[in-house]
Amino acid sequence: MELPQPVSIIDYHQVNAANALLPQPSILSSSGWSDIHLELYQQPKFEIAEHQHTMHVIACGLSYPYVEQNISGSSGERWLDGKLSKETRNSGDIAIIPANIPHRCNWNTSVQFMVLAIEPILLKNIGQDWVNPDGIELIPQFMSKPDALIHSIFLTLKDELESDRIGGQLLVDSLKTVLAIHLLRNYCAASPRLSSYSDGLSSAKLALIIDYINEHLHQDLTLTEIAAIAQISPYHFLRLFKQSMGITPHQYILHSRINKAKYLLQHSKLSIAEIAVKVGFCDQSHLTRYFKRMLGMTPKQFLQA
Repeated sequence: MELPQPVSIIDYHQVNAANALLPQPSILSSSGWSDIHLELYQQPKFEIAEHQHTMHVIACGLSYPYVEQNISGSSGERWLDGKLSKETRNSGDIAIIPANIPHRCNWNTSVQFMVLAIEPILLKNIGQDWVNPDGIELIPQFMSKPDALIHSIFLTLKDELESDRIGGQLLVDSLKTVLAIHLLRNYCAASPRLSSYSDGLSSAKLALIIDYINEHLHQDLTLTEIAAIAQISPYHFLRLFKQSMGITPHQYILHSRINKAKYLLQHSKLSIAEIAVKVGFCDQSHLTRYFKRMLGMTPKQFLQA
């Protein structure tokens, strides 16, 4: 009697985790992002063997200029937890593959798509105020309809991978928090009970947070790190900070860095390059780009004025 073949396990903590199962390796891959991992693929017509993921996975279809035209029927089939569905897979359509469930699929045309792997613990940490963490269960979704918010998050994360911009880690933290709450609201077996936070941050907590930001502008500040000062989840901190200050933490940090750069330009003998690093920009060109965007002039022009 022939023994069943073992199911492959894809663990995105490992480098090139899915490459052995696909015809072509990923063309873009994230590194160092806490709790999430992004991959971009371009593949010919293919079929992937049955496998499971150690993390929750969202797949998002992208437009691809080299797809064969006039293909009748679906773009392929997907098996999720033993259920089969034919999928048309238009650009922006998403599939949700929860951790540890059997999955396989095929594509009958060339394709470009992205995969975002999410640590289950992220949903538990974000959803702890509304749902019993042990009861959080994502519902499998076939790639049959779009989700505009998830699609935009994918594209923003892709843009972040392809660029090197100020506040990248804070932006990623904000996006993964928004994504987690969106999944809990729309794709979770247990509906969350929304908490009411109507008063914003207390003046004492807000003062602690502002002091911490100003003292650590030279570092790559994260949303999780700052939220810990207020002792609330990153999602609620993001809402309460904007409610209290009128802008997001990311915007506040950027304004603070520019204001400190202005002060140092006027009251220190540091070079523009030294000031850039001291206030948390990657280099002088990064400072110059954001300085001009916000003030309409470069640091050099500011000094001359």
